[in-house]
Amino acid sequence: MNILQAIFFGILQGVAEFLPVSSSGHLAIFKQIFGLKNVGQSFDVFLHLGTLIAVFVVYWKDIARLIYDGVCIIIDCIYNIRQFILAKKHEAKPQYRRVINTAYKRFALLVIVSTIPTGIIGILNQNLIEKVSNTLIVPGICLIITALLLVISDNFPSGQKTPKQTTYLNATFMGVCQGIATLPGLSRSGTTITAGLVCGLRRDFAVKYSFIMSIPAILGAVVVKIPKMKTDIASASVACYLVGIVVSAVIGYICIKTMLVIVRKKKLTYFSIYCGVVGMIAIIASFVTK
Repeated sequence: MNILQAIFFGILQGVAEFLPVSSSGHLAIFKQIFGLKNVGQSFDVFLHLGTLIAVFVVYWKDIARLIYDGVCIIIDCIYNIRQFILAKKHEAKPQYRRVINTAYKRFALLVIVSTIPTGIIGILNQNLIEKVSNTLIVPGICLIITALLLVISDNFPSGQKTPKQTTYLNATFMGVCQGIATLPGLSRSGTTITAGLVCGLRRDFAVKYSFIMSIPAILGAVVVKIPKMKTDIASASVACYLVGIVVSAVIGYICIKTMLVIVRKKKLTYFSIYCGVVGMIAIIASFVTK
């Protein structure tokens, strides 16, 4: 892989991660086109790390507050456990703290709940994802599924749920959907936003939830890929990795802002047409190139 290809993949990742057309599907397809099968999944993860930087820039206030409240949740839980132990020891009535007492604390806990099924599915399916990423037919089929999800999203009425009304069952469902969306061709943002709308989330909150819940998932993927990074970097220089991260971060920032407008105005149908066409082309190409 050369620098120009790294720039191209950075642009592709930045656009496809937040516009609902599946970054993993496009990366898999273009690796096939460019004959870059030797470029490992670690490069893809680092490109996702670039778009993660974009999420931090756009939602830094929300993220800072969520991190603070997440730490407070842990502290309060430890305090309550200590109170329970002391109460048992001295046969006294424990004085518990209310752990979830703000909307941000509830949002932080919802994201944690969503991350659990995403992590389990991601770990169990990592070998499968490696294999299907080297094909055209699987990304093609998943892109067509993405197209259908986007049509549903545009035609599904906006709910009224904010963090206060969102249930932990809703959070689990969105986490499962995010885990399934690790398959190349399934748009993570498109899948999770649609899942949020199905759960009755307010449209703008569904978008914010989708982007923020990607943070622990992507960081987890980076940690999982650390053992393979040395081997993967040998097939693509460090410079390519760095260039890919920077380009995907810049393009990702622009596309997050664009996506917020698109979802609000219900313009996802245009992307569904694109995903359907690209998916069909990929499926046909998988048979032609055999």
